[in-house]
Amino acid sequence: MWPLAVRAQQSAMPVVGVINAGSADAAVTRVAAFRKGLTETGFIEGQNVTIEYTWLEGHFDRLPAVMADLVRRQVAVIATVSGAQIVLAAKAATATIPIVFGVAEDPVRLGLVASLARPGGNATGINFLNAEVSAKRLELLHELVPTAARVALLVDPADASNTESNLTEVPSSARAIGLQIQVLRASTSREIDTVFVAFVRERPDALFVGNGAFFYDRRVQLAILAARHAIPMATGASAITEVGGLMSYGSDVLDAYRQVGVYTGQILKGAKPADLPVVQASKFELVINLQTAKTLGIEIPPNLLARADEVIE
Repeated sequence: MWPLAVRAQQSAMPVVGVINAGSADAAVTRVAAFRKGLTETGFIEGQNVTIEYTWLEGHFDRLPAVMADLVRRQVAVIATVSGAQIVLAAKAATATIPIVFGVAEDPVRLGLVASLARPGGNATGINFLNAEVSAKRLELLHELVPTAARVALLVDPADASNTESNLTEVPSSARAIGLQIQVLRASTSREIDTVFVAFVRERPDALFVGNGAFFYDRRVQLAILAARHAIPMATGASAITEVGGLMSYGSDVLDAYRQVGVYTGQILKGAKPADLPVVQASKFELVINLQTAKTLGIEIPPNLLARADEVIE
């Protein structure tokens, strides 16, 4: 009888569907941050809430079926911090199930909410201020490598929403500071290898990695190849800098996951997404890998080093 009782208890718990564009192995710390946010509101996975994880591993074509299943089973909340493409799919699938998101783009422009202060529908969450952050990251890269004139921008075409924002924001920011941008695309590990082979012929001065779960999952591969080809690499994920990238600048993603967990818990307690204002990211991190800089022969300006939130030695 005990297993039957446990199953009955689990079925009585609210179910939260968490959808991530990447893989489970690469997102351990991010999932822990989401759970921390839930815990802050009194919900502990397996005790009073059931969490069902979906790992797309870059296969965005699975989204319609995933959303249809969650809607059919009427889960309590759909939560995701993996970009607008997933949130838009959730919004297209349901106008009633609460959705908690983390997106880099303006959620008002995307049509996810009516306004930041009063979302007004079934979705709310956190905005990473991607346009502002991408421009600042490019400026920091230029400050770190002032001799760079041509910068390769790496995007993942399978991640349509992130690619669109990267292709809109990065080139315009580059023109403002006199940089030339060369767009390169990769959606598989083999295509990343091909991109770096092209560097041997074209020799860009630096690499700017676009946002997206795919590149986060392939962070070790990117760091190894950037070191092998002596390419200064800037990203939005500190985890890539920690394994050998030159620098990163971006919002505190773990805090965003925690915030999504907090909002998910508040909704489970009865709050309505329409009444929960969209949070704009306020924590931004500049991380510099000093060892990588030395290997590349780059001398980091003292004022930039002083501004870094973390220096990896």
